[in-house]
Amino acid sequence: MNKTKEIWIAGFALFSLFFGAGNLILPPTLGVKSGADWWIVVLGFILTAIIIPIFAIFAHARLQGTLYDFGKKVSPVFSTVYCFLIYIIAVAIPSPRTAAVTHEMAIQPFFDTPPILTSIIYFVLVFLFAVNRSRIIGLIGKFLTPIIVIILLVIIGIALLTAPGIVNPSTFKNPFVDGLLEGYQTFDAIAGVVVGAVIIISLDYSNHTTFNEKRTLIRKAGYIAGIGLLLIYGGLILSGSLFSSTFAENASRIEVLSGLSTQTLGHFGTTFLSVLVALACFTTAVGIVTGTADYIKGICNNSKRAYIITAAIASIIGIIVGSYNVGFIIDVAVPALMFVYPITIVLIVLNVVPEKYTSKLVFRTVVIVTFMFSIPDFLGFIIPRENLTGIISIIPLAKHSLGWVLPTLLVFVLLNLKTFATNKTN
Repeated sequence: MNKTKEIWIAGFALFSLFFGAGNLILPPTLGVKSGADWWIVVLGFILTAIIIPIFAIFAHARLQGTLYDFGKKVSPVFSTVYCFLIYIIAVAIPSPRTAAVTHEMAIQPFFDTPPILTSIIYFVLVFLFAVNRSRIIGLIGKFLTPIIVIILLVIIGIALLTAPGIVNPSTFKNPFVDGLLEGYQTFDAIAGVVVGAVIIISLDYSNHTTFNEKRTLIRKAGYIAGIGLLLIYGGLILSGSLFSSTFAENASRIEVLSGLSTQTLGHFGTTFLSVLVALACFTTAVGIVTGTADYIKGICNNSKRAYIITAAIASIIGIIVGSYNVGFIIDVAVPALMFVYPITIVLIVLNVVPEKYTSKLVFRTVVIVTFMFSIPDFLGFIIPRENLTGIISIIPLAKHSLGWVLPTLLVFVLLNLKTFATNKTN
């Protein structure tokens, strides 16, 4: 196969990996809330929703392993616990969220049925597809993503040409930080470490005999995927900003996305988009349930029973959580993300940085420090922040829920300076 063509195919595959239908509901609302500061929000959002996830792919290209390999330098026990935690979060939040998005976008506007009914039917089908591992789901996903992308580009293009011309002022105190933290909700960094290995292994390396050639292909494919995500995310945030005056201050994420598509495509276009988003949500849920069941099957000596039981449990969790509205699921997700995302980001970065800077001591110390200093950020979304005023005032950036950043960076630098000084002395 022509190398250029192979790079583009890999780039589109990576784009499809990160481009989840659930993510569509985040950028337009960010734009509505950010107003004229939309570009600052974009800078924060792309850091955690694009750059870090693409780094995860680079790390997978380097490790050529599984999710377990990301944390094995810390310790086998840590890596095992981390894997379980990631898969539990995946089946408890992003998977059920796809059912909630489907109900609110594709069912609720047309049928007066309760969300629990949608959730039950939805995850019964997810379970059946996961158990039978039908190829239909792959074919649907293969054709859905390009169609949805084309529709979104049309929405963005029409929005740029027909915007009312009145942009509301920003409601964010710190647009960059708000964009960065909202990027957590895409779950793309988690997607990168969970499914990245699958994409990389599935690529045809028949024309690439060396490690460097493989790594170059993945890097270029990552750039293509990243640029594609930037165009979509940035365009939707800008579109939300341009139409911010047309939405109520308390409009939900679903209402903003649906309203934006109605104002640009009309009611038929909105209906068509809703159906496509529902199908894309379904492929995402099947992928999460299947991936989780595969992991449990692997550690249970390839037991088919373990696979079926795991898929069933994941589907039951999906039914329960998916019956709630999207806003509630997103709010519930925040504490979990504040806990696991900093560690995930650090593991991704450490696996991208040259090995001479990432000894086992560096891995262990940096992860421990990240964990310790992310605790106040995590607790800040569980208990009243007034109870944490003392510690938040001491830790730099803690008031922005980023208290782990500077201590982690400082420890990383100091440990490497110490190593450099020791080696120089010897």
